[in-house]
Amino acid sequence: QVQLVESGGGVVQPGGSLRLSCAASRNIFAIYSVAWYRQAPGRVRELVAAITPGDNINYADAVKGRFTISRDIAKNTLYLQISALKPEDTAVYFCYDDYGPDGYWGQGNQVTVSS
Repeated sequence: QVQLVESGGGVVQPGGSLRLSCAASRNIFAIYSVAWYRQAPGRVRELVAAITPGDNINYADAVKGRFTISRDIAKNTLYLQISALKPEDTAVYFCYDDYGPDGYWGQGNQVTVSS
């Protein structure tokens, strides 16, 4: 069993920045692929960024150049640095770890971009 606890969301003005964190109860981020997803109202959950144990990183086209995924294995923590925020980035952001048959999700963290 793994617990993923997220923090760092909030309300930000367009052009602003935030850093989301996802702390795991076990040291799994070095072993399994991890990712950030987001879900806006009325839309399906979409992949934002992912990183593999071999440090291969992928970003959704909509966030390339603005979002950075990283992990601190010693702290069992996954991060998403988001900058140059746009109103269309407003969503609930979820961390995900590909551990076990079904993976594990964080509880979700609201990011609202509004002036």
